[in-house]
Amino acid sequence: MRTALVPTMGALHRGHLRLVEMGLRTADRVVVTIFVNPQQFAPGEDLDAYPRTEKADVEKLRAAGAHLVYAPALLEMYPEGFCSTVSLAGPAKADLEDKYRPQFFEGVATVVAKLFIAAGCDYAMFGEKDFQQLKVVTRMARDLSIPTGVIGVPTVRADDGLALSSRNEYLSDEERATAPLLHRTLQEVAADVRVGKDITRACSGARDRLKQAGFRPDYLEVRVADSLAPVESRSETELRVLAACWLGKTRLIDNVAV
Repeated sequence: MRTALVPTMGALHRGHLRLVEMGLRTADRVVVTIFVNPQQFAPGEDLDAYPRTEKADVEKLRAAGAHLVYAPALLEMYPEGFCSTVSLAGPAKADLEDKYRPQFFEGVATVVAKLFIAAGCDYAMFGEKDFQQLKVVTRMARDLSIPTGVIGVPTVRADDGLALSSRNEYLSDEERATAPLLHRTLQEVAADVRVGKDITRACSGARDRLKQAGFRPDYLEVRVADSLAPVESRSETELRVLAACWLGKTRLIDNVAV
């Protein structure tokens, strides 16, 4: 009997439930984990403010058909004296998310490795919205010979194109109306690159348009999709446009295929 794992930090929305849906299509049983992982938060980030809605989450998962929810306590995941972490390179050092959140992927990879090993799952479902995370986890499982197939699930979006995220609730009404411009801008960059326009110029123009609309870009880059390395040749078959931008006090990430 095949098992699919859906790791989450709770505060579930339609994007998480799509992961459960895809897990049910892929495997016979779906296990969902809920754990707000402190190791992937830097000092000053929103660990304490991160929404915790476990009771409502469990009801959503029951309705979605998940078979088991695992919500470990902090000391269960990180017992006293815990001092081992996963060391990363490759897509975890792509100068994208890692540049702005240097502790993030080590924290993600450590907790995900623990969950993979504990669950003994055949598959694990990860959303493509966190594209660099997807690539980091895929490479980590492969390099450590963890027999879990990591499956990327397309980003779930609101009707206006905004990628669903637990942090979207931090947006004001005005910011929420502006936020879908990020996705539209990435689509424009992807379209420009497909027809052969200069990548550097396309990205620079996109960053300028976002700034004019009130965003504060951390990055907006076109990268090789699998490795997240910079594009050295236009003959690369699969590229990805990735961005992270602040809108007010909310940091939004998104990506689209070229």
